[in-house]
Amino acid sequence: METLNPTRVRLTVEVPFEELKDSLDAAYSKINQQVTVKGFRKGKIPARVIDQRFGRGAVLEEAVNDALPKFYTEAVNEAELSPLGQPDVDITELKDGETLNFTAEVDVRPALEIPDYSGIEVEVDAIEVTDEDIEKSVEQLRERFASTAPVERAAEDGDVVTIDLEAKVDGEVLEDGIANGVSYTIGSGELLDGIDEAVKGLSAGEEATFTSELKGGSAAGKEAEVSVKVTQVAKRELPELDDEFAQLASEFDTLDELKADSRKRLANMKEFDQATQAQERVLEKLLELLEVPVPEKLLEDEVNTRKHNLEHHQLGQMGLTLDKYLEIQGKTAEEFDAETREAAVKGIKTQFVLDELVKKEQLNVNQEELTEHLMRRAASSGMSPDQFAQAVVEGGQVPLLVGEVARGKALAVVVEAATVKDTNGEIVDLGDEDEETEATEAEAAEETTEA
Repeated sequence: METLNPTRVRLTVEVPFEELKDSLDAAYSKINQQVTVKGFRKGKIPARVIDQRFGRGAVLEEAVNDALPKFYTEAVNEAELSPLGQPDVDITELKDGETLNFTAEVDVRPALEIPDYSGIEVEVDAIEVTDEDIEKSVEQLRERFASTAPVERAAEDGDVVTIDLEAKVDGEVLEDGIANGVSYTIGSGELLDGIDEAVKGLSAGEEATFTSELKGGSAAGKEAEVSVKVTQVAKRELPELDDEFAQLASEFDTLDELKADSRKRLANMKEFDQATQAQERVLEKLLELLEVPVPEKLLEDEVNTRKHNLEHHQLGQMGLTLDKYLEIQGKTAEEFDAETREAAVKGIKTQFVLDELVKKEQLNVNQEELTEHLMRRAASSGMSPDQFAQAVVEGGQVPLLVGEVARGKALAVVVEAATVKDTNGEIVDLGDEDEETEATEAEAAEETTEA
């Protein structure tokens, strides 16, 4: 074995010819089933006849192709390597009856020495729930229980209008450009750009025309002339904030009890956010403590995977192209590529470091931990636990899930050893939120799975 750089090695392998016997026999058997020779039954052609008719070289090529994966795997195991990706194999010598020599270059995990991480210190946001936070939370709940009542006046901000829409591109009405009886809250920004200005001031029965870029459908991304007709204007009416509202909107009898519960829920949410922030910042500090070389081919594969998933899955579901997405984000293609590459580098480094920590700390994953993680992943994917579990098993992804959980536990070890203070200078004890903290750490580990 020759180390070419910290993440790539070259194996030089010499195979005694007699070790090719099984593969040679298999090659003759395979060719026997594929060819026909006059005077011999199919599958009963002697090896010497095959050599004469089809050439010994064809048999050797078939045998070597069959045997190389086995010999490569044996060499990797003997050298105690952790290969990443497929090797580049080159047969350097093949002498019939004598020897088979080949080289295999492959990327490998870099050797890492995990430093002392007990001195890591990070600062996180302090947990503070203000009266303003409570009022905002209760107001959002109040909005959910709003009612509407038709009014005989022009539409204003916040009104709910019922409208009919018709979109034309180049003077032609689109097949999917007509919608009737659409309910829209003015100012919500949930429909087309320009619609708020068009409908404000209109009364029932009145209409207007405006130009807007279509966000979806057959003409997504094109400028369209949109006609909008208001068929009804309704005013939103919010319920009074009193004990009666508390009983309507919750299991509580009084408004004070509802507000107290809102304060408790907001505090729990901020505690969860604080734990997430802590593990993210501890991870950043940990990565700063050591140099982690990244194989270039692995990096390119990860960048391409991230781009593909964004463009063909996430954006595809929203009806957006990558160019439109970049326009919305206000980014150039160069900035997007740089950010994607930076995120891929961090993901790969994170996996390398946490996997090394798993080995160093001898961390194991039990069935209960794996099941809990599977349930969380199923919920985030929108699948039932049974469906998700079946997909994982059929796709051979169980080791990936085990790896995610193990990396989450490794990060938990580092977070526990670190000093975490809030912006008020107070020590943050994450011990009381072990279950939630481990969940956020496992979720962070998911980001590195593709790497």
